[in-house]
Amino acid sequence: MKVRHKLLVPGLALACIVSISIPGCNRQQDPVAVAPKTTVGTEIDDSVVTARVKSALLAEPDVRTFDIKVETRKGQVQLSGFVDTQARIDSAIALTRKVQGVNGVENGMTLKDGKATVGNTVDDGIVTAKVKSALLADPAVKSFDIAIVTRKGEVQLSGYVDNQAQINRAIDIARGVEGVQSINNEMSIKK
Repeated sequence: MKVRHKLLVPGLALACIVSISIPGCNRQQDPVAVAPKTTVGTEIDDSVVTARVKSALLAEPDVRTFDIKVETRKGQVQLSGFVDTQARIDSAIALTRKVQGVNGVENGMTLKDGKATVGNTVDDGIVTAKVKSALLADPAVKSFDIAIVTRKGEVQLSGYVDNQAQINRAIDIARGVEGVQSINNEMSIKK
């Protein structure tokens, strides 16, 4: 009889938890405010796809560059950054499509405008740091989901965010940072 009692207590506890949590399941949430959740498995799969794409891009002589940022969300790969030539952009997209686990490719890459000087590069690094700091300081923006690249004062924001309000807020914050000449929005809403 003792064994049966030990099984009954956890069963009752589970029943209580389920009965308390079920009423909350019917609650409606604002679809704009909440992005669809991903599982730990999907997050790991996306990390693997990102690593594969980065490796493939670095291994290809026609593309080899650290200037391309790679973000993955449910197999959808977003390429962003400033790139030297249209041929390099085309090669990066074609190469990414061939990588195992890639369901689609979003091109957020921008052609570089002229040659950057050492001074531009240093200034761009400072602007990038200021934008990152400003985004981190704002609780309405999930700044870890946003990649920031700066080239000659042009700030490119990319990555997957929860909703349009976060995109708008990130752009407004970046515009307010000293040294930002223009904003290139390549952010996408999580699906």
